[in-house]
Amino acid sequence: MPQPNLITIATAQLSAAINPFGAELTHLRDADGRELMTDADPAFWTGHAPLLFPVVGRLNGDVLRVNGAAYPMKQHGFARRSLFTLVEQSTTHAVFLLQDSAETRAVYPFAFALRVTYTITDATLEIAVAIENRSESPLPASFGFHPAFAWPLPYGLPRADHRIVFAEDEPDPLRELVGSAISSGRRPSPLQGRTLALDDALFTQDALIWDPVHSQSVRYGASTGPQLRVDFPDTPMLGIWTKPGAAFVCIEPWHGIADPEGFTGDIREKPGIVTIAPAATWRCAMQVTLEA
Repeated sequence: MPQPNLITIATAQLSAAINPFGAELTHLRDADGRELMTDADPAFWTGHAPLLFPVVGRLNGDVLRVNGAAYPMKQHGFARRSLFTLVEQSTTHAVFLLQDSAETRAVYPFAFALRVTYTITDATLEIAVAIENRSESPLPASFGFHPAFAWPLPYGLPRADHRIVFAEDEPDPLRELVGSAISSGRRPSPLQGRTLALDDALFTQDALIWDPVHSQSVRYGASTGPQLRVDFPDTPMLGIWTKPGAAFVCIEPWHGIADPEGFTGDIREKPGIVTIAPAATWRCAMQVTLEA
């Protein structure tokens, strides 16, 4: 399939490029054109900032169960592999739409409209999501953001000096993964106070998962120089992930999570599922601000 042209929006302080395939943020650059996102090195991971819908994480057996029927569902759902329609654009915002189709209903038997709006104001990019239930019954869904930021950021400071600082205390131990499933066990938090000192060794067992997360924002960067503030209001879970040695770190606000180990229930019983009433619209958002 030929790749669609990227859609670019910008202010004097920040520019973003979005791929209609997946409605995926592909570039985020400062006023001098320095790249704040991953280089998507295929030796590690080719994603940039996939949108996770209608599931977050992997389902056991890659199977979604609804009313006793089983549907194939790949990790993180199908939105990231779908071509969105650009329905609105200005110099500073762009709106993308994905609606149910015969193809989506073959794996997710619900009618929906997923609208994703990218807006830049000054040095802040907002990604606002609206999921409309067009079914006649409640719509079970999850949604997650998965942006991969450059590690190190492009300001000449050492990779080892980068950290993520949480806005609030995070007293809970982290979720533990067994393969791609969520274990009933917990792992100790690697935070020192509110600070996560980034190191490849943190990610040898895959992602760090805060469930619940008490903070609604974090700051990412070196101890000096420009930083990124990532805001994720009303978000219950947060994942932080990279592949050891890669030049990116993902800061992932989630409304949903992978299947628990051994879970084979209906999607409506899956932990982290959001239930949207018929004709209702559910919303979430995240913002990324470049702070000098």
